Amino acid sequence: MRHFTPEEANAELEHVRPLVEELVARRREHAAALERQEELEQKIRGNGGGIPPAELAAATAEVDGIARRLAHLVDEITSHGAQVKDLDTGLIDFPALHAGETVLLCWQLGEDEIAWWHRVDDGFAGRQPLPFD
Repeated sequence: MRHFTPEEANAELEHVRPLVEELVARRREHAAALERQEELEQKIRGNGGGIPPAELAAATAEVDGIARRLAHLVDEITSHGAQVKDLDTGLIDFPALHAGETVLLCWQLGEDEIAWWHRVDDGFAGRQPLPFD
């Protein structure tokens, strides 16, 4: 596992930020597509609702296609050394070393730079401001 300094992680944001922006947008699309698919399935379970089979197949294909794109984006973000924590908010962490311990440099879409860190077990709720104490 690569460990980043805060400066290295902030530099990596140049590459990761657009991926996270797309990830959050695709996640919203995925949620909407899932909702459409579920509505069709409910109508079909009810009485068929006159839904052509091709309509459900198209909805299912859309959900699957977006899911594949989401997985690809997560893999791409991970290839930059970041860990995806929340697809809905665009929360990612970069591993770092602090006092000989692996900690996480924490960034969320909408923040200008990485300005927070937390211990691995503390999560987002345990965020502390950088620089390290």
